Formats: sequence, C-alpha cells, structure tokens
Amino acid sequence: MSEKVHCLIIGSGPAGYTAAIYAARANMKPVLYQGIQPGGQLTITTEVENYPGYPEGIQGPEMMIDFEKQAKRMGTDIRYGLATKVDFSGTVHKVQIDDKDWIEADTVIISTGASAKWLNLESEQRLNGYGVSACAVCDGFFFKGKEVAIVGAGDTACEEAVYLSKLATTVHMIVRKNEEGMRASKVMQDRVKNTANIKVYWNAETDEVLGDKKVEAVRIKNVQSGEKQEIPVSAFFVAIGHKPNSDIFAEWLKRDDAGYILTTPGTSKTNIEGVFAAGDVQDKIYRQAVTAAGSGCMAALDAERYLTEKGIA
Repeated sequence: MSEKVHCLIIGSGPAGYTAAIYAARANMKPVLYQGIQPGGQLTITTEVENYPGYPEGIQGPEMMIDFEKQAKRMGTDIRYGLATKVDFSGTVHKVQIDDKDWIEADTVIISTGASAKWLNLESEQRLNGYGVSACAVCDGFFFKGKEVAIVGAGDTACEEAVYLSKLATTVHMIVRKNEEGMRASKVMQDRVKNTANIKVYWNAETDEVLGDKKVEAVRIKNVQSGEKQEIPVSAFFVAIGHKPNSDIFAEWLKRDDAGYILTTPGTSKTNIEGVFAAGDVQDKIYRQAVTAAGSGCMAALDAERYLTEKGIA
C-alpha cells in the first residue's frame, strides 16, 4: 500500500512541529510521523525556562503538547509511526513506515533529532530530569550556587564544564583517562585547567549516581586502583556525545563523520533535491529547542519554494 503527499515530515520535536505549522499554513497539507519518541528529547526534560514566550517556564512534555496542538490546529495530519527505510532515487521520494506501508512525497523534511549517549547506569536513567542531564546549557541554571559533576573528555565536555563553572561553586569533572589520553583540543583542556573551580578526576569512571528522588552525590572509581569515593553534588551532567538519528538516510544523504546530515549553509537543503533536514539531526553545535524550531521554519519555507519552483504546488 502506498500514499502520495506533498510534504512528509519525519520526527516530532520542536523542528518537526514548527515545520508542520509553517507547511500547513502554506497549504502544503503536511503529514507528520512522530517517530520512536513523540515530542523528542524535550519529553524527558523537566523544567524549560529558556524558551521565549513562557515567562514562568514550562515542563518539557507540556511544551511539546502545545507544539503538537498548534500543528494540528493548522491542519497537520499527525500520525504515530516510525520511518524505517527510504528510497530517494527518484524525483518523488519514498519513505517506508514501520517496515510496512510506503509514503510517496514531493518533499521530505527530516527532523529525527539526535539522542544523547548515556553511561547506561540504572541510577542515571532513574534520576534523569531530577539532577541528571545531558545538556548543561539547558539545565545548569537550576544548580546555581551548588556543586555539580560532569563526565566526559571531549571539547563539548570541556565547554560545558567551563559554562557550569560560572554558575556552580565547584564543578567535579570525571575523566576516564589520564591527561595524555584526553580527547579535547589543547585550547579547551587549558581552559579547564585554568578555571579555579573545576576539579578534574583523572583515571576515573562513574560507578553510580546516588540519590533517592534527586541527585545527592556521585560515586566514582579509580580505573587503576579500583578505589571508590563519593562526591556530594546536586547535579550530574553527561557529556560523552550525541548520536544523530540519521542511519536510515546514510545511503542517500551526505553526512559528516559523526553522522550529522550536511545541509547547504544558510539553508535546510541536503544533497538531494526536495529533501530537507532541520533540528538536531543536522546541528551539532547549538542543539537547543529554539534553534531547532528556527531550522524547522527554514525547512518548511525551503520546501514551499521548492514545490513552487517545480510547479507542484
């Protein structure tokens, strides 16, 4: 069974829903498939205070419900389902849903996001949103004047540690290797070393995040001696990277070494005409809800112009 649509949107975070709002208002009759995590990463976030228009802040899941309602009100056909395969060989693009039905689309907007990499600790998942976070820029403010921990050894971990150092009294940075084995660039390592309230624990790994209903401490283990110690903290930030949800497009779309879809600078255009990418699946720098929403708007406008130029709509 197959179906033909003007605009197919894959993914339902801020990028996908914003693209849907703009596409629906342009009478493109968008169909949006929500994917494996309807609402995206914000559905596992608690308080959101940095999105414009919510002066009192809002819970992440509640905000995504607002986005969904607005997209529906504009006329978006929102469906449950996961894109499992694509065929971008022709001028009409084909996307398979749940390994069954194929959708044919004049334009495709990919907003499948990126997933944070985790340490796979039970406590880390249990306390996610209650002091455990994968985004220091999003959640660091809530721990102003407190002690926090961050795990990671790359540029992102160093950048987030320095960012947190401006808010927290002490940042406890957990690095699995020694100084020579740290992945971050020299300039970022120097920034960390020259920041007085960042304390680095070399050759250390996270044994457990401690706390009943919220983060109270982190237990670390020296990888050489096996010695363990507990560090009282109010938050635990995981900065070991993100994985863009782009694997099903690998055969067709150009991606960087980390798997982020490459777009023409200043646009949402991919290397295939009529296929656009928005949000965290193509943004490894900012990764914020507001920038994702902005790129979703760009994708819808780019798709509308494409349809007009081709005389399709």
